[in-house]
Amino acid sequence: MALGDLIPSRFSHSSTTLSVVSNHFQDLNISTSSNSNTSNHHEDGEKSVRNLETSSSSCVGGAVTSMAYLPQTVVLSDLRHDAFEGSLPSGPSDSGLVSKWRPKDRMKTGCVALVLCLNISVDPPDVIKISPCARIECWIDPFSMAPQKALETIGRTLNQQYERWQPRARYKTSLDPTVDEVKKLCTTCRKNAKSERVLFHYNGHGVPKPTANGEIWLFNKSYTQYIPLPISELDSWLKTPSIYVFDCSAAGMIVSSFMELQDWTASASPGPSARDCILLAACEAHETLPQSAEFPADVFTSCLTTPIKMALRWFCTRSLLCESLDYSLIDRIPGRQTDRKTLLGELNWIFTAVTDTIAWNVLPHDLFQRLFRQDLLVASLFRNFLLAERIMRSANCSPVSHPILPPTHQHHMWDAWDMAAEICLSQLPTLVEDPNAEFLPSPFFTEQLTAFEVWLDHGSEHKKPPEQLPIVLQVLLSQCHRFRALVLLGRFLDMGPWAVDLALSVGIFPYVLKLLQTTTPELRQILVFIWTKILALDKSCQVDLVKDGGHVYFIRFLDSAEAYPEQRAMAAFVLAVIVDGHRRGQEACVEASLIHVCLRNLQDSSANDSQTEPLFVQWLCLCLGKLWEDFTEAQTMGVRADAAAILEPLLSEPQPEVRAAAVFALGTVLDVGFDTSRDGTGGEEDCDDDEKVRSEGSIVKNLLSVVSDGSPLVRAEVVLALARFAFGHVKHLKSVAAAYWNPQPNSVFTALPAFAVNGSGSCYTTPTQYMPHGSIVPSSVSPLLRVGENSQSVVRNGRVSTSSPLTTSGIMHGSPLSDDSSQLSDSGIVPDTISNGVVNHARPRPLDKALYSQCVLAMCTVAKDPSPRIAGLGRRVLSIIGIEQVVAKPVKFTLGNVQPSESTANPSTSLSGLARSSSLFDMNGGGYLPLTFRTPPVSPPRPSCLTRMRRVYSLEFRPHLINSPDSGLADPLLGTAGPSGASERSFLPQSAIYNWSCGHFSKPLLPATDDSEEIIARREEREKLALDRIAKCQHSSVNRLHNQIASWDTKFETGTRSALLLPFSPVVVASDENERIRIWNYEEATLLNNFENHDYPDKGISKLCLVNELDDSLLLVASSDGNVRIWKDYTSKGREKLVTAFSSIQGHRPAVRSVNAVVDWQQQSGCLFSSGDISSIMAWDLDKEQLVSTIPSSSDCSISALSASQIHGGQFVAGFSDGFVRLFDIRTPEMLVSATSPYKQILERVVGIAFQPGLEPGKIVSASQAGYIQFLDLRHLKDTYLTINAHRGSLTALAVHRHAPLIASGSAKQLIKIFNLEGEPLGSVRYYPSFMAQKIGSVSSLTFHPFQALLAAGAADACVSIYADETSAAR
Repeated sequence: MALGDLIPSRFSHSSTTLSVVSNHFQDLNISTSSNSNTSNHHEDGEKSVRNLETSSSSCVGGAVTSMAYLPQTVVLSDLRHDAFEGSLPSGPSDSGLVSKWRPKDRMKTGCVALVLCLNISVDPPDVIKISPCARIECWIDPFSMAPQKALETIGRTLNQQYERWQPRARYKTSLDPTVDEVKKLCTTCRKNAKSERVLFHYNGHGVPKPTANGEIWLFNKSYTQYIPLPISELDSWLKTPSIYVFDCSAAGMIVSSFMELQDWTASASPGPSARDCILLAACEAHETLPQSAEFPADVFTSCLTTPIKMALRWFCTRSLLCESLDYSLIDRIPGRQTDRKTLLGELNWIFTAVTDTIAWNVLPHDLFQRLFRQDLLVASLFRNFLLAERIMRSANCSPVSHPILPPTHQHHMWDAWDMAAEICLSQLPTLVEDPNAEFLPSPFFTEQLTAFEVWLDHGSEHKKPPEQLPIVLQVLLSQCHRFRALVLLGRFLDMGPWAVDLALSVGIFPYVLKLLQTTTPELRQILVFIWTKILALDKSCQVDLVKDGGHVYFIRFLDSAEAYPEQRAMAAFVLAVIVDGHRRGQEACVEASLIHVCLRNLQDSSANDSQTEPLFVQWLCLCLGKLWEDFTEAQTMGVRADAAAILEPLLSEPQPEVRAAAVFALGTVLDVGFDTSRDGTGGEEDCDDDEKVRSEGSIVKNLLSVVSDGSPLVRAEVVLALARFAFGHVKHLKSVAAAYWNPQPNSVFTALPAFAVNGSGSCYTTPTQYMPHGSIVPSSVSPLLRVGENSQSVVRNGRVSTSSPLTTSGIMHGSPLSDDSSQLSDSGIVPDTISNGVVNHARPRPLDKALYSQCVLAMCTVAKDPSPRIAGLGRRVLSIIGIEQVVAKPVKFTLGNVQPSESTANPSTSLSGLARSSSLFDMNGGGYLPLTFRTPPVSPPRPSCLTRMRRVYSLEFRPHLINSPDSGLADPLLGTAGPSGASERSFLPQSAIYNWSCGHFSKPLLPATDDSEEIIARREEREKLALDRIAKCQHSSVNRLHNQIASWDTKFETGTRSALLLPFSPVVVASDENERIRIWNYEEATLLNNFENHDYPDKGISKLCLVNELDDSLLLVASSDGNVRIWKDYTSKGREKLVTAFSSIQGHRPAVRSVNAVVDWQQQSGCLFSSGDISSIMAWDLDKEQLVSTIPSSSDCSISALSASQIHGGQFVAGFSDGFVRLFDIRTPEMLVSATSPYKQILERVVGIAFQPGLEPGKIVSASQAGYIQFLDLRHLKDTYLTINAHRGSLTALAVHRHAPLIASGSAKQLIKIFNLEGEPLGSVRYYPSFMAQKIGSVSSLTFHPFQALLAAGAADACVSIYADETSAAR
């Protein structure tokens, strides 16, 4: 089972959510004989849809009808839509909780002191020995040779046994020593070890037991007395860190005394000393060492230093093999402990895996890290200590440790060890007799991997962790098991960050780091996958990878064409993390030609567009962006490699993540002077680099082309790129903004009215391509208005210009622009002395002045973005070039000579309604607060000026009065400083696309049983319910629809403007002209939620739509200015979240003040259509979050009504203010299908339009303001086939049921009429709000339930009523 075979099947569904079977809607046979254009995509892209089977028994007219009526498209449900406006994702962490797996201070035992007090042939007085008695010390019989020789041999053997575990330590042995000798030994060891650990091994078999005071016994020089040594003195000589091994009876006494000493020391002088001392003792304080001859006398030491021999000897006495196996054979086991292909090596390997597993499963993780991962010798001793506990407890002896370990002697993994030992020992006689006999490896590791695989099939985060994880670690050492172990490990890591953290805490990191040095081709993809999972959790591994040269491994993999694109995307992710904020990583990857590898692959992916994996392209861009972020050398290489030209086509890719990543890569190419590796301020040769200037100009033009992209993710990156550009060109941008207020004869603004770049030779033509409506600048630059302290308007040129934002309530009390001392030069460039506190390291050459003008326009556009996050970022960018928020006091004006056409309707508003769309900085959507342009005067101001006025330029957004009596003008010049050199990097807003994209790899990537079954079941249930209700609608004869089942006073001050009935719950959503949204349950008569669509001052609702109505529905709120905001969780009080927001109308006619947007949503195609007082219709693909088509409206009149077909994807109909009706189909090349003017007698404004129910395309119902309802069949260009005079001169609303033959119309005379498709009246409803029957407001909105015969009516009196047929009970 190769992991690579698993990965692609998952990624094939990654573009859309909830896909059960990915197919294309055009492949579905849902067309009727009269219509073959019911596919679910338009010509420039395919839509991934869900092919959910619906049982034919519940279908209306079979599968054809069900597929047509129930669209399969689901949009806006990807990772990027999960609370984009909420907190920023953090991306891979480089500190904190996740790095706890990394040992804080790896240690080494540098010196070992071996103290043996054996006094061979003389037994201590407090020990009565049995016969036969345990005699063996270090597997040597001390009575088989002279006592002194035996002592030296035992000492030498113990030294060798310890060297097996730590060969590089210094060893010093002291045999039967005196106190002075031990003191000298300890002080020498501490001196040699320095800050490393010292091991003190004490064998007290030839001296009395330790005393109750914790004293161990040594000898005097003549060996006539036992001399006590207090543990406190020993501790003072050895100091810390240290580890003590006490192999003597009643050794627990020493541990108790030591702990008392540590408690006393800690209370006297708090410190970490107690933590750095480890003790291992052979038995409890009241116990005596085993004397049975089956054990060696130093059984504890034997377990610690020769565990395999000790374990096998002990096991043999308890095994069925005891009769057939000779003890001597155990000493002749062939092989070496370090060679896993031999019997001895495999036994040692299995023993290590078993003891590691027991410790990891029993110990707390921090204790496991300290004892088993910090120091190799300590880890070995503690593994062997677990064996000692098992063996010695069988002899009624309990080894003791500090820190205390939980009991492990009965852990079930010992059974696995016994079985493995038995299998190996059963081969021993054959292997000893015949050295050429083949050794059969134990099935231990294969079985344990199978157990781990079983856990993977059934385990989860909420279950007990897999106990085989340490064994998987050991298996990585073996070539024969390695591939399977890595695949299983990859599956485990894919379960989530918790699994990665567990694997790292068990010690996987050095193993997988070492494996990057292998060249085995089959391991490449799984290693890349594992490293993807590790780095998605913990960024700090980047240092280790670069240090070991691991980056080269991933660059090679990235450039290997035979690998899957999804896996190469993982390699690009790994490399992006390696270079993220890591200068050494950036340098290493630049040296390894990563820039050229990425750019070459981007070019290849562009050439093979059909095979391109978006995730791969996205991460190539992100990797490049991180590689040259704040790294001048890499930026220069990118410029020379023409990176901008390679990245530019990606700005029109259908995936928002790819577009955002491309913007990120383009933005980080811009050098903003943050490269800390450069000394000084950069040479002049950098400043005069024409290639760099051209590249920057090209990049900025490309960025401006996507400043109004449909995806907030993309726009956010554009803002950040503009912020980088603003940092690098702050003086020039400030001067452009300043020149607007003091235009010179030769300035850029005079030469380029409306800031349009015409004939510049660039691909960028006019700002209307990227600016929302309201951005068209007047062709003549406004005169400057200066306001004195008496608050009287000082008028130049004989009148107040309404196109200047200065004619507002937030005017500053003085402007240095009006002083002769601060006149700007003809070039419009502020002198170099103006820096406003921003440190510019590299003084860039100025670009084309017109480009700066467009940048200032774009910055003001994004500061009024419908997405709050992007608007906030935009205001931060404006502050970089000196435009700051100030809190303004209301200022009164005298409108003496304002021309009537330019004055406000209500002068008391202090000019706040002037020139709604004609000012340069008067962007769409309104502003939170006025924004003020600030920069110091060119020449020193006169002291009197500073006392009388504030010297700031005033550039404001649309005026917004702050009526607080305490509010005053901020002083950005005197009160706040610009960003200093030290803090400017942090002042620059940070990118979100990289962290958002990293989140993809934190989630499961492999196919698994997910929770989609529940979602599919709910979808199928809703489809069945919808089809049943549609059948009732189509076949039941609704005679009347005047039974009011619910009435709701919304308490809207301006009346109900729009309403919406939810399809599967008794809920109605309503909104007023101020864009307050309220949601009401009409069965329980309870208010579920209420919230503001936005808090900009300009309000106006256009329409409410439901997106994904068959799934987790989203609420689309379209404002009359063209801004669209889409909400999730909107029915839960206080939990509504903004999914996405964008301006659906791009630019409008210069003479028009308001767009009066009309929009409609089409679920079948996933398209949103929007228009208004503009000359075209915008088609937005909400899956791509992209403007996919701009359709000419073929009329000079504005569109007043718009309706999209809910049956035929791509079709929509528009009604115009001159009475024309036009049918469009975005699937056809010419877009316009047909046009007719049903109101030929008089030009009548179309106020309502909709498709008739049923599968026939082109049948339309149109309503005019004069009260006529026309029935048309636009497939046949003939006159209206039916006309109803429904309301004479007062029709205000029209609704046509999607499936039932019902049409409702409302009038300003508080009357609703219901008709069928033949034009026959089915009834009428008059408003009688009380018994007095007083007059109320007109009917403002009508909407039918999608699948039921229910009608919701909203009126100007804020009342929403719901009507049903006569059979429904009132609620």
